[in-house]
Amino acid sequence: MSHSTPHIAFIGGGNMASAIIGGLIRQGMKPEQITVVEPFAETAAKLLKDFGISALPAAGPALAQANLVIWAVKPQVFSEAAAPVMPHTRGALHLSVMAGIRTDSICRSVGTDRVVRCMPNTPALVGQGITGLFACPSVTTADKVLVEQVIRTTGQYLWVQQESHLDAVTALSGSGPAYVFYFLEAMTQAGVGMGLSAEQAYQLAVATFSGASSLAAASTESPEVLRQRVTSKGGTTYAAITSLDDSGVKASFVKAMQAAEVRARELGDEFGKA
Repeated sequence: MSHSTPHIAFIGGGNMASAIIGGLIRQGMKPEQITVVEPFAETAAKLLKDFGISALPAAGPALAQANLVIWAVKPQVFSEAAAPVMPHTRGALHLSVMAGIRTDSICRSVGTDRVVRCMPNTPALVGQGITGLFACPSVTTADKVLVEQVIRTTGQYLWVQQESHLDAVTALSGSGPAYVFYFLEAMTQAGVGMGLSAEQAYQLAVATFSGASSLAAASTESPEVLRQRVTSKGGTTYAAITSLDDSGVKASFVKAMQAAEVRARELGDEFGKA
């Protein structure tokens, strides 16, 4: 961490906050360097059990020690949650993991322009996430380094230069795990239809996705070339890919992501009115 004794405050202690907290503690942060505001008793109990962190039921002066405040509440409660936090955290860097709320709204609600907005995805829960990051102009290089150290605990990250590009990140990787699960459902269903057990079909499908992704990550070649390698003319893969092309699957898939991006933009507009 770039500060000698960094202190990180989380507003909201649910799944995404827990994924980051778990990563920070594995990286050597002490529970006493982390403050969490979490009004729900059940979630607070889980934080105590998993990490030894006693969550605060409400925002208070304890937040003043934070170098970094991470916003992990539901977007619709953000402005309400921000009001009691703002008096204590104006000097801190703020990182938002909330979907849809744009930086202008965040800056207004937290009383500072040192705001980074990110779009994580659920594989962050197992340290295999990919997070898109966007920084406001007032964010310093040191601030970015601190954010990277925090996000790295959940997987990979990349910075985008325009905030609107976070809508594309949302469409690709934010919503993306659901597309993979959708294909896994279809492959499992097909396997069962061909006589395999559901367990066998699912095991084959999951291993194929993770293996192919690892192969793609390790290769310098394009996905097109990798696909052609598996596809010999007139073979089984050729039959499958030809069928997918005949059904317009790739075009439908591109259209689906465009729909997700449009919806991300609409949500940003809606939350911006708040």
